[in-house]
Amino acid sequence: MFIDQARISVKSGDGGNGIVAYRREKYVPMGGPSGGDGGRGGDVIMIADEGLRTLLDFRYNRHFKADRGIHGGSKNMHGAKGGDLIIKVPPGTLVIDDDSGIVLADLVSHGQKALIAKGGRGGRGNARFATYKNKAPALAENGAPGEEKQIRLELKLLADVGLVGFPNAGKSTLISRMSAAQPKIAAYPFTTLIPNLGVVETPDKESYVIADIPGLIEGAHNGAGLGHDFLRHVERTKVLLFVLDAGETEGRNVLDDYSILRKELEAYNEKLAARPFLVAANKMDIPAAEENAGPLAGFFAEKVIFISAVTGEGITELKQRLWSLLINLPEQNILHQPQEQPIVRKFEEETPFFIRLVEGVYEVTGERIEKLVSMTNFNEEGLQRFQRTIEFMGLESALIKQGIKPGDTVKIKNFEFEYSQ
Repeated sequence: MFIDQARISVKSGDGGNGIVAYRREKYVPMGGPSGGDGGRGGDVIMIADEGLRTLLDFRYNRHFKADRGIHGGSKNMHGAKGGDLIIKVPPGTLVIDDDSGIVLADLVSHGQKALIAKGGRGGRGNARFATYKNKAPALAENGAPGEEKQIRLELKLLADVGLVGFPNAGKSTLISRMSAAQPKIAAYPFTTLIPNLGVVETPDKESYVIADIPGLIEGAHNGAGLGHDFLRHVERTKVLLFVLDAGETEGRNVLDDYSILRKELEAYNEKLAARPFLVAANKMDIPAAEENAGPLAGFFAEKVIFISAVTGEGITELKQRLWSLLINLPEQNILHQPQEQPIVRKFEEETPFFIRLVEGVYEVTGERIEKLVSMTNFNEEGLQRFQRTIEFMGLESALIKQGIKPGDTVKIKNFEFEYSQ
């Protein structure tokens, strides 16, 4: 089954906790702190795998979680890093943050990787907090939580040539004639509901990939029919092949068909207007098609090839013409070239916190403040450090500006604090 869209949730591993420990050797009665750091949580990484052709696996498995880091140990032993989670996707997969709409990665070549969710930092053990004033601190950090994201995956087929045409123009018959692909073929609209790929071999034993994009209709760029589902796959193709019903068997004018198809492509993505193309005037085995051959030749000139997908007329010439067009493409016309480096999106520094008053409770949210709460071990020393940190961040000043009074409640994540001066 061909699936080209999926929604999944991913979570990188939490960092391991740092611990409080002290040296306990027999002849070191006043041993110092020796608590080790926790290990970093595992990352969530996506990689393009040419062995995959669909997002079907994500229909049944929607939740992905990397391993958490190992907690620190005594004798300054640091915890190991959690194992990374590798998620394989087909080449041509677009990875989008479903909440923000930000494109996290565009994986187009085999082996290309992208870091989707970074593992949480490991907490520091008490050995890290020793100072000349406090030589035996009882302070250690919890590991930072891993990133959690809702991800939308969109697969856009990677093909050299994309067949574009109205339903029943003969695209499925044509791809079956040009390659070993065997799509479903019948004489009714929307027989083809999914794109089909085929490998075309030229007389010189060269090969290229051709995609049968399901039939478009007028209004497809606005989602009419299955327009958006189909049009996304045209974006990746290097060359367009317009397949026209030269016999006008559906009662439409063949040149009007071409005009509508081109307008739909341009309305969906204006870059498609500049894409190299050829025109296959199909169904030349029908007598009515002969009458349209002259007007088509006059309109398209050398761009048109007259064929019959049923009898095989003109197929060899069409294969060779497409190959000649592909090998002579300027480099800049080939879209979505593979990236040599993994794609990692850099985000701007966020505001440390936000405050809102809800039924008399001051709720504080924000990535930095929530991470601080998650990593704080609320023993005596940990609480003191927490208070110093939020004062440095300006939280107390902001709460005072909001009108907080002693005895009011402040809530951060699942923790509630009573404000006092």
